[in-house]
Amino acid sequence: MSDDARVLWITGGGTGMGRAAARTAAAAGWRVAVSGRRREALDAVVAEVRSDGGDAIALPVDVTDRRALAAAHAELVDRLGRIDGLVLAAGLNDPARRWADQDLARFTQIVDTNLTAVVAAVDLALPELRRAAGVVVVVSSYSGWQFSPGAGVAYSASKTALGSVVRTLNDQEAEHGVRACHLCPGDVDSDFLAMRPVVPDADARAVMLAPEDVAAAVQFVLDAPGHVRVDELVISPVSQR
Repeated sequence: MSDDARVLWITGGGTGMGRAAARTAAAAGWRVAVSGRRREALDAVVAEVRSDGGDAIALPVDVTDRRALAAAHAELVDRLGRIDGLVLAAGLNDPARRWADQDLARFTQIVDTNLTAVVAAVDLALPELRRAAGVVVVVSSYSGWQFSPGAGVAYSASKTALGSVVRTLNDQEAEHGVRACHLCPGDVDSDFLAMRPVVPDADARAVMLAPEDVAAAVQFVLDAPGHVRVDELVISPVSQR
């Protein structure tokens, strides 16, 4: 692959929607850097991408560790030389979702993962994104677009706040050509379902979105011409309530 190919950094890239986005983007010609906490999962994604003829590297990191995230960013730029796109797919929730059983330490952990880490990654990548007139896709949630009673206190708060993060980024960075999308998927059949109070059964999963459906939406945003900004994109299965 050419050294001048566009470079995409994906957090939460080892599983689910992040993994699917990495494979889809690599197939479209992007050089992909996948980050996440588990090295073995990232290595598996890199192997899949390379087996398909694409180019990918693994940058293991806990996105809530600011120093480690900065080190991963520095390594990415050192190895690949640029960042043209950023897909932020790392997320966290907890089965305990009501005020009555709320744990503040867990609340903080969820908000750190879903919100603060997104801001931190954008802040790190912004100099490269400005140079490239790059694009940011924040993988939020249907709960970030419309109130979902069962989503939980911390999750709902953190995902809703991402809409404001994206809007301020678009308002303030348009002069540099930077574009950001608040991507809000509905129910997705992924490992993330294990964090629900009641894990959906096979019949429920069968009518949900697949991670590849979300990856196609991500790629739609990445492929948009430079003068086109997809401010917000909501996708949901027909079964979504």
